[in-house]
Parts: sequence; C-alpha cells; structure tokens
Amino acid sequence: MSKEKGSRMIANNKKAYHDYFIEEKYEAGIALHGTEVKSLRMGKCSIKESFIRIENGEMFIYGMHISPYEKGNIFNKDPLRTKKLLMHRHEIMKLQGSTAEKGYTLVPLQVYFKNSLVKVEVGLARGKKLYDKRQDIAKKDMRREAERDFKIKNLF
Repeated sequence: MSKEKGSRMIANNKKAYHDYFIEEKYEAGIALHGTEVKSLRMGKCSIKESFIRIENGEMFIYGMHISPYEKGNIFNKDPLRTKKLLMHRHEIMKLQGSTAEKGYTLVPLQVYFKNSLVKVEVGLARGKKLYDKRQDIAKKDMRREAERDFKIKNLF
C-alpha cells in the first residue's frame, strides 16, 4: 500500500497465503476504542493467529492482538478481546453463505489505515493440503533459480 493514496499497512498475515487459497478479498472496517487506535498508529498489531466468524449476522475477529498503549493507563482494553468488523449486511450474508460451503473460511489478510480509518482485508479462503503447499514451495524455488540464472547471464 502506498502513502500517496493515504493508506499505510500496519500488519500483514503472510501465513494465510501459505495455508490457504484466497478466492476473494473484501474490505471491512473495525470497531476500536481510542487507545487501541493509538497503539495501531505505533504499529503494534499482530494477526498471525487470528480468525473471523459470523455470528447473528455480525462479523467478529478473534485472536487479533493489539498491544496496550503505554500512556493509556485505565483506558486500555484487553489486547486479545473480540473486535467487531463492519461491513454491509448483504456482504456479510454473501460471506455467510460461502462459508457454509465445505472447506471455506474467513481469514484476515492485512490491517491498514485508509486515510484516517483502520481497515481489515478479509479473505474468503479454501484450505490447502500438504501436497499443495509442497507444489507452491517447488514453484518458488524454480522461480528463484531462474531469476538467479538470468541475473548471472546479464552480468557478463
């Protein structure tokens, strides 16, 4: 994400791309308290172990860790508290129908600032099997070797 558009990445979930095939991506707002936003501005957030569930027509993110703000004192909230995601109702219903299918889940891909708002990129994902992960690793290795060979040939 570039700073020209007024957006800045806070946290990225690289493990999600390794463990899942990402079918679709959605943007969701997140309901936060004041000290949590200040902590995010300092870049203290982790979404590696987090996941998303839809309950009663509302989306919630579990396991998202936002470190307590140092100067927050009594106003700090629990770092691992459940946070509500904000999306249009028709989008939530569409995602709920998709996750009802076998093998689909919702994973947070990244957290970023869009202008002054905190946004979460939500991915509709299908789990990878072990052999899929091995194929991806083999493709990356082949691509790296090809780039290395290309670089060596261009030096001479």
